[in-house]
Amino acid sequence: MNGYFVFAIVFWLAAWGLNEWLVRQHFKDRSVRRMVNIAVPVIFGVTLLVIWECVVKGFHIPAILLPAPSMIWARLISSGPTLWADFRQTFLKSVITGYVAGCGLGFIVAILVDRSPFLQKGLLPIGNFVSALPMVGVAPIMVMWFGFDWQSKVAVVVIMTFFPMLVNTVQGLSAASHMERDLMRTYAASWWQTLIKLRLPAAWPFIFNALKINSTLALIGAIVAEFFGTPIVGMGFRISTEVGRSNVDMVWAEIAVAALAGSIFYGVVALAERAVTFWHPSVRGGQA
Repeated sequence: MNGYFVFAIVFWLAAWGLNEWLVRQHFKDRSVRRMVNIAVPVIFGVTLLVIWECVVKGFHIPAILLPAPSMIWARLISSGPTLWADFRQTFLKSVITGYVAGCGLGFIVAILVDRSPFLQKGLLPIGNFVSALPMVGVAPIMVMWFGFDWQSKVAVVVIMTFFPMLVNTVQGLSAASHMERDLMRTYAASWWQTLIKLRLPAAWPFIFNALKINSTLALIGAIVAEFFGTPIVGMGFRISTEVGRSNVDMVWAEIAVAALAGSIFYGVVALAERAVTFWHPSVRGGQA
């Protein structure tokens, strides 16, 4: 049997046993529990990388089909400036700008929709229709309208993030019960007072659900939009270009950077959710 396969099996069994032992422990210290919660997925991820490396080398898979993690890591180290320029163009310009604009606009329109039954019955069905439009069809149109630079990618991200925020916020604003609303009316609270002190806090879990969904949609939308026209920089541009050059390790390096950035972005939103909705049963249950 190939030595790579033996090492992969032994490593997998050892990691599996360690993770099984960790998840069965009941640590009283909260900091230790947090470290264990982080260690378990890290061990699992490292195990997958080790098995990936062993399979590629054990089966002698050509790099053009599937590069080994060590090869991808070497490309990450050697192409740092290029990867940073692509990250800055795609994530810091297109994703962040489009995410803030799309989510902010969706939230504002949701407040207006909540005030107007006409908009609620007329705009939401249109929103569901637009959200079902294929991104590969919308992206070329945005490029023609706003040009090849990052502004067209922002437009695509805004379209992708606007309607999830709109629908979730409208649904969240109706989450407060009739008894709670009646109580606010007995206090002679105005519509804005009821919104800020009752309905908006009840809607925060729905709003953050949209923010977390949009944190991944924004990155996907910006990268795909770059396939249809962009300056000679950007994650999507680099992926499409390097595939044509058969530099698959560079493609995987861009994918790794995008995955890491998306995971961190999602994690930041999740941490903000825990800070804002600390009173929610799901958050209190996780902190018990």
